[in-house]
Amino acid sequence: MTSAREPGIPDKVLIAEGAINPMAAGSLRRDTARNVLRQRSAVVGLVILAVLVLVAILAPILAPYNPDDSMLKLGEPGVRGQPPCVHLLGCPADQPQHLMGLDSNLRDEFSRVLFGAQISLRVGILTVGFAIVIGSFIGAIAGYAGGWVDNVFMRLMDVVLSFPSLILAIAIVTVLGPGLINAQLAIGIVSIPIYARVMRASVLSVRETDFVTASRALGESSGGILSRRVLPNALTPLIVQGTLGIGGAILEVAALSFVGLGAQIPTAEWGSMIALDRNLFQSAPHLIFFPGIAITLCVLSFNLIGDGLRDALDPRLNR
Repeated sequence: MTSAREPGIPDKVLIAEGAINPMAAGSLRRDTARNVLRQRSAVVGLVILAVLVLVAILAPILAPYNPDDSMLKLGEPGVRGQPPCVHLLGCPADQPQHLMGLDSNLRDEFSRVLFGAQISLRVGILTVGFAIVIGSFIGAIAGYAGGWVDNVFMRLMDVVLSFPSLILAIAIVTVLGPGLINAQLAIGIVSIPIYARVMRASVLSVRETDFVTASRALGESSGGILSRRVLPNALTPLIVQGTLGIGGAILEVAALSFVGLGAQIPTAEWGSMIALDRNLFQSAPHLIFFPGIAITLCVLSFNLIGDGLRDALDPRLNR
């Protein structure tokens, strides 16, 4: 089909058949990026996230020690729960430098916090990615098909939502066995209904639009309408919800690690690091403070990005 407008064919039909100006689509993407960057919360979140990503990538270079190695193994002196030792801040030069001190097993806390960024970012993205793929499939089918299909899928989602998410995740991990992968799977499963309901609501609104009606009138198959017309226009709320959900997933996996059901010793995961040294809170509070701050910054970055995306992509606010 040519890009020229054929006589007698409405513009909406041409759009339904895919005759969209690529320059207009590029302009839309640029406008969206500018709207996002105009949101202060999104910019702050992106800066924090960029720093965390750099830390995760450069952890093998920045970390002075292997995160799993004890100072006893390396033949260096150390004390259980040793406070930070920074030469520039007055720590004696004859003592090994440990920017965040030593944990209860005489491991360098700074190295473990750096490597923990790799695990937490991977956990958040993979967990939410799994939930989005499964949830969006269920929500898209339910919203577009309607009828008994919609009722069956949504009642199943209601059953999952009827349980407290963290309690259900603990039950799933208890059945599957402790471990970081099982913890991610559990959090992903309990998050599926959230994304299924968001996608269903978005599909319900998009399927009644004029360009979908035009595609249906032209004889396009239901699968083609759903994949090429409905889904691309229903993804915006899902992207916002997914960005907000990454922070929650990181926090929930950290909670599972705290109770011993997530990352196992000696994995350098922030939640398990807090759990391991929680009994030293009064004598060595820095062992709780540094991984706790890392979790806070990571969750905060994704929440700020999600808030910025929501404000930038909301047509009622984007004028």
